[in-house]
Amino acid sequence: MTVITTKLTWEEVIGAEKSKPYFTNIFKYIKTQETQGKTIYPAHENIFNAFKLTPFANVKVVILGQDPYHGENQAHGLCFSVKDGTAIPPSLQNIYKEISSDIGINMPKFGDLSCWASQGVLLLNTVLTVEAHQANSHSKIGWETFTDSVINAINTHNNNVVFLLWGNHAKRKCINIDQHKHKVLTAPHPSPLSAHRGFIGCRHFSQANEALTAWNRKAIDWNIVLNK
Repeated sequence: MTVITTKLTWEEVIGAEKSKPYFTNIFKYIKTQETQGKTIYPAHENIFNAFKLTPFANVKVVILGQDPYHGENQAHGLCFSVKDGTAIPPSLQNIYKEISSDIGINMPKFGDLSCWASQGVLLLNTVLTVEAHQANSHSKIGWETFTDSVINAINTHNNNVVFLLWGNHAKRKCINIDQHKHKVLTAPHPSPLSAHRGFIGCRHFSQANEALTAWNRKAIDWNIVLNK
């Protein structure tokens, strides 16, 4: 199969969302919280890092998380990823264990996944901000509408993308993906509460590369290296 590529940009496919009332209300809510002295993660300049590091035309794989890490110096706009120098969270430790088991790479000592993003792995949370130490605190403020539009844009305008959906939340998010155009792989969430119910052993990383290769797309190098 010959891959069909797109030249569209994020601005072209989802730029109109920024002028919609729900989107402006998100940032009004965040500003109000900050005025009240609350800390919001990630920092404003990092909220849209997933889109900055993975142009729309380059998307090969989508990994869908829930909301950002809510601890200090963790979230930087990429799902499951943490800044270099930050302890690796348990979910990411399990992701590393599965990669090691699946394709035999060494487990890294840091958690920055920017090297995946630069290869076309969109590391997207369904909710893009969170109040410090309050998991899921920014669910239902409008982010889900925005990320629905992101997924719909990929489904409609892109081709031959692998979606890795871990956990029931992610599975529900992408029920309308056209599986004639794309590959969908599902598994339990990699958190310690559920990883051993089927995430460990799912072999999603090798399967994603098998699908990309079958579409004549370059496989992802899942080794974790620091982008310089």
